Amino acid sequence: MSKRLGTSPKISSLVALLSLTGLLALGSLALGADSAFANAVASSSPAVGAVLATAPNAVSVTATGSLLDQGNTLTVTDPNGTEVDDGSITISDTTAVVGLKPLTATGIYTVAYTLLSATDAPLTGTFTFLFNAPAAISSPSATPTPTVATPTKSATKAAGTSSSANISIIILFVIATGVALFLIWYARMIWNESRSQKRRKKKSAPRTKKSSE
Repeated sequence: MSKRLGTSPKISSLVALLSLTGLLALGSLALGADSAFANAVASSSPAVGAVLATAPNAVSVTATGSLLDQGNTLTVTDPNGTEVDDGSITISDTTAVVGLKPLTATGIYTVAYTLLSATDAPLTGTFTFLFNAPAAISSPSATPTPTVATPTKSATKAAGTSSSANISIIILFVIATGVALFLIWYARMIWNESRSQKRRKKKSAPRTKKSSE
């Protein structure tokens, strides 16, 4: 009679070990494949750490995988922590774009994002860029042109009336002065004549006395 060959315990253990190793290898390959296809940031605009002299009107973040149309967030804050994005997020396949308000402050701006993908966990992160606001240049104020005021008819008439009044006053003053001088001369003449008459009376008085004797 032939003996029936049985399975050796050593061979069974080796087969089990090889099977387990194969499963672990397959799992590692699967994990590697998932890691290779995991969603990540491919690029951004402005670029990470960019130094800008011109204010951008939007900020965009592009992922390696397609993004969902809803549930994404993309915010931009200025150096003071104030949000300067306008809140209008647009999704175009792998790119999320948000509009910006006019940037006026110089300093570091921070971009924060949470991007959702149908096949991966949310992609969350932040990056910064530097914006140098142009110095405000004040335009010189125009020098006012001196204007010469043209006298109106009423002003000219008033000036003529004032000149006429001044001439009349001068004439009256001259006349008054002449009258005053005339009165002084006339009074002096009368006074001199009065004195002359008194002297004549004194001279004629003794002669009359002598003739009567």
